Parts: sequence; C-alpha cells; structure tokens
Amino acid sequence: MATRKRILITGGAGFIGSHLCRRLIKEKNDIICLDNYFTGMKDNISELIKHPNFELMRHDVTFPLYVEVDEIYNLACPASPIHYQYDPVQTTKTSVHGAINMLGLAKRIGAKIFQASTSEIYGDPTVHPQTENYTGNVNPIGPRACYDEGKRCAETLFFDYYRQHHVNIRVARIFNTYGPRMRLDDGRVISNFIVQALRSEPITIYGTGTQTRSFCFIDDLIDAFISLMGASDDIVGPMNLGNPEEFTIKQLAEIIIEMTGSSSELVYSDIPEDDPLQRCPDIHLANSTLNWSPTTKLREGLKKTIAYFSNNI
Repeated sequence: MATRKRILITGGAGFIGSHLCRRLIKEKNDIICLDNYFTGMKDNISELIKHPNFELMRHDVTFPLYVEVDEIYNLACPASPIHYQYDPVQTTKTSVHGAINMLGLAKRIGAKIFQASTSEIYGDPTVHPQTENYTGNVNPIGPRACYDEGKRCAETLFFDYYRQHHVNIRVARIFNTYGPRMRLDDGRVISNFIVQALRSEPITIYGTGTQTRSFCFIDDLIDAFISLMGASDDIVGPMNLGNPEEFTIKQLAEIIIEMTGSSSELVYSDIPEDDPLQRCPDIHLANSTLNWSPTTKLREGLKKTIAYFSNNI
C-alpha cells in the first residue's frame, strides 16, 4: 500500500497545477495548494476546497514559506507571454526568488522538490529537435527574457542546491501543453485559436504560419510529472516533457476551424520579437528512463479542450 504523502504545489490553482492537485488527491495524498491568483483561479480548484485532504493557501512564492511537507512541486510563475510580460520584473522575481525560497524550504525539511522549467530556456533554437544538452539561443535583454532567463537561473539554483546541499531535485522542461482549464485570455496559440473560432472571429496568425510547435495534452504531462517525481534519486533531469509530433501554426488553425465548424478566416500579423520558429522536444531521455511518451493525439485532446471552452466562453 502506498504511503500517503503531504505535498505542496505552488501555482496549484493554475492550469497545470489544478490538474496536478486533482491527480495527487485521487492518489490519496494530502495537498497544500499555494497560489497568489495572478494567473491561477479559484474556479480551477473549487470542487477540491471541501475535500478533507486539500488545503488552499494564498501566498506569493517570492516571500518565504514555512510548512512541513514530503514533496514540493514548484509550478508558480505566469507562463504565457501576455501574462509574464505584463510585469517582467515580478516574473523574474517569481522564478528566481521563488526558486530560492522553495529550495531553502526543501533543504530545511528534507523534502524532494520538482521544478517546472520550460522549453523557453532553449530560446529560438538553432538545433532541431531540442535535446537536454542543448544550451539554447536566448536573447538576455529581449521582451521574453524575464521568463526565459528567469527559468534558466532557476535551473542553475536547483542544480547548485543539488550539488552543494544535496537537495533531492527533479527538473522538467515543459513544452507546449494544452487542455481544459486553460485561461481563455492567456494569449497562447491553442486558446487564442479556439476562442476566435468559437466566436467566428478572424483567427490571427503571427508571421507566415509556417513556424512549428508540438502540443502535449495535459493528462500526458501530469503522468510524466508523477513518474519523474517517483523515479530513482539519480534521475534528476533536466528532462524534456512534451509531444514530439510537430504541426505548423497554420495547420493548427485549420484543424481548429474544422473541428469547431467555424466560419473564421485566417488573418496574418507581424511575428513578435524573439518568437521561436521551431519548438519540438527530443524525449528520448523521458522514454528511456521513465518509459514515458505521450499517448493523446492532437485531435483527441482538442476535442476535450474545445468542449471545455464551449462551456466557458
């Protein structure tokens, strides 16, 4: 019988965090869900609030926290450009100060700690697909740097705490993820396209639409999180987690128009500064060490996501 664990999830009311809360509650753990609600929403975890194994705490990770837990999932940070560029100084603080505070907590109490890093640490990549040993092509002073460099610094801190203080860490580099409970206004490509299609508004494509992305459904990502956290202590990462099947942005728009039965037309706009032309994970490490690979096809995941948006738009 599995031992019940007490688990802290920072950013627990966000898109990914709320799915993780549900899965870990289902596995009979005690959950402390921490969020400051900058992008997270209480609606995402409303049905968990009365659950006896669930505790909700309003807190900002840039300030120290004192709790007793067995594991920490550090997910706190706005992850879409429209939100992380709103207050870039605070975004960097959330990544860096948040990592320092959560690592300090893990060190004090001997907890295992998971860092939700990002494919953005690769910047606009010059290798394709991206492997974990690729060090990236990031503009340190561009409009996306607050997130890119903040997450890069957080990885530095995690591995220095691992080497210097022997903190038990896990670091996952998350590629584009989608699914129910995404914010309708988060500015990411799938949510943008679905909202525009459901409203029969023109679908805005930045650039020519030939840039590629790979899209991982949220359930597959959560499976990988839990597998990585439960892996042997010599498997610390960084580890790419995502779906390696690529689609052009134009292909994605056309699929969403078809699946929603929308009358939307495609319109084109200038590509944002430092927006990567290709983003695709090499997941051989996750496959070989965790026996993990995503199983949800894009249309299957989009069907569930469109249904959620249809009920909330």
